[in-house]
This record gives sequence, C-alpha cells and structure tokens, in this order.
Amino acid sequence: MIGDVIWSTPGQSSADSLPLGNGDIAANVWTEPNGDIVLYLAKNDAWDHLGRLIKIGRLRLRLTPGLTTGGKFEQKLSLHDASIVISSAAATVRLWIDAHWPRLVIEVSSATPCVVSASLDPWRTAPREIGVKEAHAACGLEGGPVELTALPDQIVAAEPNAVLWYQRNESSVWAMTLDQQGLGDFKAKSSDPLLHRTFGGFLAGAGFRKADDCTLVTAAATTSAALTVTVHAAQTATLAQWLEQIRAASAASATAAPAELWRDHQQWWQDFWARSYIRPVARAPDWDQAAMIAQQSAWQRFLVACCGRGLYPVKFNGGLFTADWGLKDEAFDADYRRWGGGYWFQNTRLIYWALLANGDYELMRPLFRMYRDMLPLAEHRTQTWHGHGGAFFPETLYFWGTHLPSNYGWDRTGKQPRDIENRYIRYYWTSGLELVALMLETHAHTGDAALLEDELLPIARAVLTFCALHYPNDAAGKLHFAPAQALETWWEAENPMPEIAALHYLLPRLLALPANSLRPADRETWNALLARLPALPMGQSGGRLKLLGAAKHEAVPNNTENPELYAVFPFKLYGLGRPDLEVAQWTFTRRMFPDTGGWRQDAVQAALLGLTETAAFYVSKNYNERANFPATFKGFWGPNYDWVPDYDHGSVSQLALQTMLVQSVGDKILLFPAWPAERWDVTFKLHLPRQTVIEGELKDGQLIHLAVTPEERRSDVVVLLGENRATIQA
Repeated sequence: MIGDVIWSTPGQSSADSLPLGNGDIAANVWTEPNGDIVLYLAKNDAWDHLGRLIKIGRLRLRLTPGLTTGGKFEQKLSLHDASIVISSAAATVRLWIDAHWPRLVIEVSSATPCVVSASLDPWRTAPREIGVKEAHAACGLEGGPVELTALPDQIVAAEPNAVLWYQRNESSVWAMTLDQQGLGDFKAKSSDPLLHRTFGGFLAGAGFRKADDCTLVTAAATTSAALTVTVHAAQTATLAQWLEQIRAASAASATAAPAELWRDHQQWWQDFWARSYIRPVARAPDWDQAAMIAQQSAWQRFLVACCGRGLYPVKFNGGLFTADWGLKDEAFDADYRRWGGGYWFQNTRLIYWALLANGDYELMRPLFRMYRDMLPLAEHRTQTWHGHGGAFFPETLYFWGTHLPSNYGWDRTGKQPRDIENRYIRYYWTSGLELVALMLETHAHTGDAALLEDELLPIARAVLTFCALHYPNDAAGKLHFAPAQALETWWEAENPMPEIAALHYLLPRLLALPANSLRPADRETWNALLARLPALPMGQSGGRLKLLGAAKHEAVPNNTENPELYAVFPFKLYGLGRPDLEVAQWTFTRRMFPDTGGWRQDAVQAALLGLTETAAFYVSKNYNERANFPATFKGFWGPNYDWVPDYDHGSVSQLALQTMLVQSVGDKILLFPAWPAERWDVTFKLHLPRQTVIEGELKDGQLIHLAVTPEERRSDVVVLLGENRATIQA
C-alpha cells in the first residue's frame, strides 16, 4: 500500500520510531541495536497536574535469542491494517493498537523456542524539577508561582501476574487559573478536570510470570506468545476505583477471540482507507515528487487518525507522538513539547479543515465537543469581564477554557480582569468565528441534526451576540471593531479583515439554515447584525483594488501572517466562481509575507484562487521538505514553528491538495480548479457538501473515469480542464 514503510536496520532511539494508534492510544515503536523493541505509549486524555499531555509510559520487549542475532532484519509499518511487524530470520513480532479496545497487542512467533520478556521501562522514577528551558513544556505556567515538578510513575508491586502502573493527580492548576483571571466564582458551577485524573497501563499475557515489579517473562522458552497492554485514564474519587476499572477493562478484552478482534480491527482500517484517497502520478520524471506527495498524504491522514478519536482534539504540537528528538537546546524527554498542553486555535483548526474532504467526520467530534464544553465558562467570562452577554474564546487556552496564565499576565497590579498582558493574543478572538464556519461546513457535508442543535447553534448564538454587544457603532451606524487586532500580526488595528470577513461570510449562511432550526430571535438578531456590518477593508496597490488586513493598523508588523487573505480562506468570500476574483488574486500576489511550511496557508489560498503553479509548488515543497527534521520517519515533520511531528505542516499540505482537485461553490462542484494536469495524473475519492462523494481518474490530461454519489449531483460538476478553466477564471 502507498505509505507502507520498510526498514532493514534497527534504530538507536525514539527518533527512529514508527507510529501506531487507534485514535485514542498511540505508540512510537523502534528497535534498538541489541534487538530490543521499545515503545512509548500515549493516550489522548493523559493530562497531568500541570495540564501537560504526557506519556503513559515506556515499554521494552526482549526475545532471547535476540531479534537482531539471526542476520536478516525488517521493521515494517503497514498502513492498511495499522500494524508494525518486526522480523528476523528466527522470529516475528507484530504490534497493533486495537481499533475498538483500549489496548496494545504484541504477538510473538518464533521458528525455534525463545524466552520472551516484557517490562515497563520507567524513566520517571522520582519527582523532578522542570528547568527553565524545559518549562516551555508547561507553557503558560512559566514565570509564575506554580512549582513545576514532573512526577514519577507509581508501580503496583502486589499485582499478581501483571505489571500495573499509573500516575494520579493529587493537585491541579485548574482552580488557580480561574482565581488568577477573576473567575473564581465559576468554580462552584463546574468541577476540576485535572484533580484525581489517573492514567496508566496494565501489562499481561497468558503464559507469563512476574519476574519483578516491572517485568513479565515466559515461564519457559516458547514459539508463540501474546501480550496486551490495556491503557486507561479516568477521574475517580479513589485510586481503588481506578484500579478496579483498568483490571476490568483488561479482563473484558481478554475474553474475546483474538482472531475476531484482529479481523474487526482490520475492517475498521479497511473502511477508513476506502473512504478517501488522493494518488498523484507524475506524467514525466519529476525526481519522485508526485510519489512522495502520495506517500506523505497517506501518512498525514494516518497520523491524524492515530490521535483523533479520543476525548480531546489532536495536539498540533506533536499529537501523541512526541519523542526524544535530541534537538539542540531542547534535548528533553518524550513528555516535552514546545507550547505545552494548551490549544492554539490558529494551529489546531488546520487539522480539522483537512478532515472534511476525507469524510473523516467522526474525527471532527473532539474539537466541537471541547469548545461546546467550555462555552459556559466563556459566557461567564464575558459577563464578568465586559458586562454583557455572548462569548469569546481566547486564541490560546487550556482545554477547560481559561487563558494560559503567563499569557494572561501574572502581575495584575493596576489591571482590570479583562486586561490581557500578552499582546499577541490580547484581542485575538477570531477563533469563535472560524469555529462556527468549520461547524457550518461540517453540517453542510453531513446534515447532522445533533451537531446543528447541540453545538453549532449554541456556539454561533454566543459568538455573534458577543460581536453585536461588544463593539459600538460608528457615525454611519456600522460596527466599529476597536480596540482590535488582526491575528498576531497587527496589534493595534481597527476593523480587521478576519472579523469583518467572518461576519459577511457567516451571517447569510446561518440565516439560510433550515427554518425549523432557528428561533425567531435568531433571525431578528442576525439580520440586525448583518445591517450593521461595515464593508471589507480595501485599499489600492499599483492602481488596483486590494484587500487590506485592517482598515487601520500600526506601521510595523509583529508576526508574518496575511490577515487580508482570510477573505479567501477560511472565510470564502473570494475565489474561483465568486465575484471579483481578480481583486483577490492581485491581493495574493501583493501579500506582505509570501511563504509556505508549518501553519502558513498560502498553498490553500492559491488553490482557491486558481493559481495552479503556486499551489502546486507549495504543496510539492511542503511534502518533500526534510531540512533539519530530527525524525527518521519522514512523516514526522517538524519542528518548524510547533514541534515534532508538526501537524500543521501536513494539514495545510493535505487541504491544499484537496482544494487543487475539487472545490464547492454554491451548488457547483469545480473539478481540477488548480490541478497541474499537464504534470500530474491522479486517482482520487473525496467528500463534499450535501453528502456527496466524487471519485475519478485523470490520465494524460483526460478525465477517463468519474463517479458522483448521489448521481443527481453529477450535473453540478464543472470540469476545469483546458478552455473551461479560462472560462471560470474570467
């Protein structure tokens, strides 16, 4: 399968690891020179007392004789069934994380009898102070009164015939964050999401005995053995309750037939890979760039699926695959990640925009659920700080919704609760608006009534109420966004493009939702807000109209974003098939910061504007980039601006590739709007609004196969090849 990885030599460290996962649990797996198989286990909700998302633990599997003693060696990642098989002339080990159960499975088969041992390989053995440089892993707490201490794993020594370990949060920073931000009274309306959260693993296997508190070993040499590691995280009143839960989970999975579990696991991944794909093929020698794009596209989708089905959204800065990367000045352990445990919406959103065309709607749920869960706090904060209704979401926040304390500011002398110290995010409230746009697009794809009623409309009402109440009218009776900022780039802005473009984009779409889903007050409020919208900020460049980042802003930028192009993406007011395309194209060519890589979305905007060569160049550059990346596995991009793996880098590339192939504009389906048909053939299957699936094959510049489901939507397809492309751009 495209994307499978085969290595013929062992590695040295976790920097040489390959990924496994089931969406909630993940592992970095590598083989050391002595033949030991080592892996880091991670779980989507293993939050420690500092709000860091840390590893469950490290495990070591050893065969005697060793795997590397027999000459031939192979380590293979198979994407089609999400397994890693490590083999030598004498033995084979298969590892997989069950798609339906919270467990890692290790299966050993050997031509001749061998002794198998499996052990917890602890490195967190004592409380450890987190140093000044490493404190970035607890981003938000540095420079404050919180003692930054990494805690040890606890091993249950008396557990018979199993290795059982855990961490349990006996303290929490949650209450402190609320008190610091003038929101202490909210504690009575909620509960601490960190306190008594307990997470760990249960290693067991038939035919194994306990050699010591950390190790299981086969009672005798054997030709086959199987182990499972059940992983569990939960908040429980007592440790005993959590121990009972993980033992029960391990026992439950042990009662099912192994062959049946493996078959169900394979079926899940078979369905996943059949749902969507993009496979470009070069029409002429291209130094394997098209082949690498196909491969990297599969890897990116796999990495998101490995981390994206848990309770919380994928962490943009490493996901569940942080490792000992050994970077200069950041050679910390696998619990370390730049930017810590918080969520940056600017970075997180890109992962989720790319899921839509894949049809991976199940993976959208954690993001929407997290923001819906923090809505009561957001509404409480708005009323407490600003004295009016509605809600805003900070750009950077913990999963429960507060600002990161160091961004908020430790020194509150002379400040009101609403005064944010970090100017990069002081008035950066675009996230709520873009979240509504993402939810609307998901609803357009799925028609999911529960999403509309339970998440989209409550958040939309709150976010738009904030806009209506927070900003005054100018002399012309239009909203005046000030004080404001345009992303992180312009800190002193009036009428920034992202906010104004968002409202122009969102309000007509919200008002067009099914009549029975809206309240009379919704229509009244949103129509009134629509009437108050100012025009998009515009200016002149080279004698031609150009979109502006804001109507006014300071002279010197503070970051390198292009907020004026938010009117192209994510708020699709301009683009192919939309009015004034040339204005947006001119703006794109005159943008202040042209670039690609990491979170930069120029490739997506180029594709939406029909700028084929630019989009293709950026996608090829992103997917073929390897400079200064510490991981041996080429799908672990980064660190770029974030960490390793950098989920933004792959998500932008994936989204741009999809957008080059297919775009929806109203009821029209634009096929090949920015595809370099003279350079790349392609087979593809993608998902579109109105529960539409389009699949086809382009070969030698000709569309030789096209299938559209439902069939009646075939008439909406506009094939943009040759002269047709010039027509749509005119």
